[in-house]
Amino acid sequence: MASVSLRHVSKRFGRINAVRDLSMAINDGEFIVLLGPSGAGKTTTLRLITGLESPDAGLISIDGRDVTRDPPGTRDIAFVFQQYSLYPHLTVYDNLAFPLRSPARRVPEPVIRKRVEQTAELLHITGKLANRATKLSGGEMQRVAIGRALVRDPAIYLMDEPLSSLDAKLRAELRLELKRIQVELGATILYVTHDQVEAMTMASRIGVIRDGELLQLGTPREIYENPDDRYVASRLGTPTINFLPASLIPHAAMPPGTETIGIRTEHLQIAKHLQIAEHLQAAKANGGGIVGRVHRIEHLGDQNHVHLEYRGKMLVTLADPHAPLEAGQDVELQLVRPLYFDAAGRRIAATIH
Repeated sequence: MASVSLRHVSKRFGRINAVRDLSMAINDGEFIVLLGPSGAGKTTTLRLITGLESPDAGLISIDGRDVTRDPPGTRDIAFVFQQYSLYPHLTVYDNLAFPLRSPARRVPEPVIRKRVEQTAELLHITGKLANRATKLSGGEMQRVAIGRALVRDPAIYLMDEPLSSLDAKLRAELRLELKRIQVELGATILYVTHDQVEAMTMASRIGVIRDGELLQLGTPREIYENPDDRYVASRLGTPTINFLPASLIPHAAMPPGTETIGIRTEHLQIAKHLQIAEHLQAAKANGGGIVGRVHRIEHLGDQNHVHLEYRGKMLVTLADPHAPLEAGQDVELQLVRPLYFDAAGRRIAATIH
């Protein structure tokens, strides 16, 4: 495996800044996930690393070697695409063996057989080697597509949303399998996705990207608990983070310059149920009167998502499934270590407790 470094890399397509001054280091054996919506520059970044696109500025190096202007074939990279891209007339064995049979490699057949069998065992598709690709399920086809990259043993694997076309059950299964394989091989992987669950469950570090700009790079826990700005905070968390104007809680203690309060579900607790006559008393006791009305409840078995209305704003928090809550009920809410943001959306460090 190898490390990868991008230093001040930029790429334009006409008037569009696909990648803007992007700097990032991927360490040997790391699983880095670029997280962002469509059009954020994720795939362009992969194409720049693999050599399918040339940067307008900046340097790209692999294992300390400058490859910025090198052709793709010399970079020792395996690319896994969103679509399976299998040869339908070939068996699983021949699909896996295909990259090793190219004239550029000329790997002996005994070595090919050994690598194919090892890869098939790793992916749990040994029993499918004789099947044609058209006889496989979606999950099996994606395993074969990933296997065609693994069988080469490249310096780095680039993966462009390889699980996005699968159903939820298969995505969950292959997330675990892919992470297991990465750990077992010690592989260096750069993986792009718009799915926060994939990012949180697989990544060593997550890079949040928007409009070609890398906004923050850190471990899943760092990105979740200490986002640099409102956008980064909004990319992780289910249900998504709540945002309230600070002016709606005028008496709550908060850092100077706070314009917006970010409230994740663990930051918002339902303290107790209220009768209408108790609102004023609760407001005084709560340092600003955080009293919401239950709008609706989503029953999810092990927990409930409670949708609340507070001063014309909708909030979502979690509650015990056995809590006696119902729509139309008034409840007192308590904030526990929320996030604070200034007028520009930048994070303000909490100086209060």
